[in-house]
Amino acid sequence: MLQEMDGKREPEARIYWMDVGVLADAVCFDGHYRMMSPERRKKVDACLFPKDKRLSLGAGILFDRGLIDYGLRGREILVAYGENGKPYLPEHPHIHYNLSHSGGMAMAVFADAEAGCDVERIRQADMELAEHFFTPQEYAYIAGQRQEMRDWAFYRLWTLKESFVKAVGAGLAMALDSFCITILPDGSIGNCPGPDGTEYEFWEYGGGGYWAAVCLKKG
Repeated sequence: MLQEMDGKREPEARIYWMDVGVLADAVCFDGHYRMMSPERRKKVDACLFPKDKRLSLGAGILFDRGLIDYGLRGREILVAYGENGKPYLPEHPHIHYNLSHSGGMAMAVFADAEAGCDVERIRQADMELAEHFFTPQEYAYIAGQRQEMRDWAFYRLWTLKESFVKAVGAGLAMALDSFCITILPDGSIGNCPGPDGTEYEFWEYGGGGYWAAVCLKKG
């Protein structure tokens, strides 16, 4: 369902989270694994370490959970991939989704507009990485934070940029320093147009040592 605001249709999104630690129980893991599609089981099997297997399975569980709200199931639906690797549902073009996982957390977003999401466990900021992959303006934003806030600022920008790239559907074809996420003086996020000039909007979430962002295409 779309929300009507000033005569314009605003996108609606549903966000799902999962602490994959519950999948450390072998019975729980096996029960969910058997409910997955063959494609998801292959992704889980391809992971070398138990932690990564749990994350991949967790993403599959959230994918299935999101589809249930549309009356669908993951094992019964066709998933295709765009030229840059973004997954989509060719038989249900009105449903847009994206998945992410990090540390012990999996995340999914389902929306009626192009969507991207990213969740990251907050660790020590890698300033060399920021200088290489972020724009000078973004780097200055991180470096200008107090020491105790610098890690959060790094992962705030990282999740915002990753969610934007995934919403646009550019994948690795779009360099992270080819666009700039502007943090305004009041802490809000400035406008960020996509390659076609369409604007995107963001939501952010944090807690338990994680930070996450969701990006949706406007209009």
